[in-house]
Amino acid sequence: MLVLGIESSCDECSAALVKDGRTICSNIVATQIPQHRAYNGVVPELASRIHATWIGGIVRQALKAAETEPGDLDGIAATSHPGLIGSLAVGLSFGKAMAYALGKPFKGVNHMLAHLYAPQLCAPMTYPFLGLLVSGGHSIICIAKDFDSIEILGTTVDDAVGEAFDKVAKYYGFGYPGGQVIDELAERGDPGTYIFPLPSFHKGDHRYDLSYSGLKTAVIHHLEDYRRGPGPATPENIAASFRKTAIDILLSRLFRAIEDTGIKTIAAGGGVPFNFGLPAVCDGIAMGHKGMFYSLPSRELIADSVFERGDRDGMDLAPQSRVPIYKRGSNAVQGNA
Repeated sequence: MLVLGIESSCDECSAALVKDGRTICSNIVATQIPQHRAYNGVVPELASRIHATWIGGIVRQALKAAETEPGDLDGIAATSHPGLIGSLAVGLSFGKAMAYALGKPFKGVNHMLAHLYAPQLCAPMTYPFLGLLVSGGHSIICIAKDFDSIEILGTTVDDAVGEAFDKVAKYYGFGYPGGQVIDELAERGDPGTYIFPLPSFHKGDHRYDLSYSGLKTAVIHHLEDYRRGPGPATPENIAASFRKTAIDILLSRLFRAIEDTGIKTIAAGGGVPFNFGLPAVCDGIAMGHKGMFYSLPSRELIADSVFERGDRDGMDLAPQSRVPIYKRGSNAVQGNA
């Protein structure tokens, strides 16, 4: 089975061909970072216009790189939610139109769940496993009981971790993209310079929930010290202390889930893990905890095996900027995959 996948949920325009849910035949990714850098963030209207300009060429490049003709495809998938509504509409409309013209089956994809499935492209993972999904707009801890049974344990109650990174970088004028810039600064700073507060969710329904609004505010309160000049509030020390606390918040919730469920296999996904040193931290943790295993695939990877079980969507499928699935105890797949 040969499937074309299209992704346009934010500021990256990409297309990939995957064979039998495992073999990546081509993967073309075009980033819009240079176009949005002047604004210190993604401008939705600009992003959608660029997607509309690029999408046809990106798909042609993916087909050419895989030495494949459009008629050879067995199906077409495109991100339908969540994301920027204008950006989503471009990729989704292109995918539906292409599927209709070729007479091929079409499927809309929840890109957060795609992050969770991506490790399967690297190596099979045995269910159940824990999922740690962190992106610019979402922070989620879940249990993947099976392909179509994913229980949400905790999610963000305010700012997502990626959003906090971007806002801190913008307040301090560190540059864009915020996660990458803060990560580079943090490597040269002392993470013990400041002890920032941790959210105090310990019991009940909020035991696994994540909150970054308080951390973001605490960091911004040091802005005046930073502006005054010489002292401990250097860009490197601010970034290192902030990054350490952000990771501590994530890992404290993840450890609770490991302890409560007994599951030691973790799949991490989303753009944020690649921006603040989480892979190195998880390597150290895995070495110190017998039986623990985590998988963090390349950020370009996305799975599309929904076609194999006959899932299809009609041409009336509409993009959704947000979907009401990220609630504790809910099945994140049911009705929204």
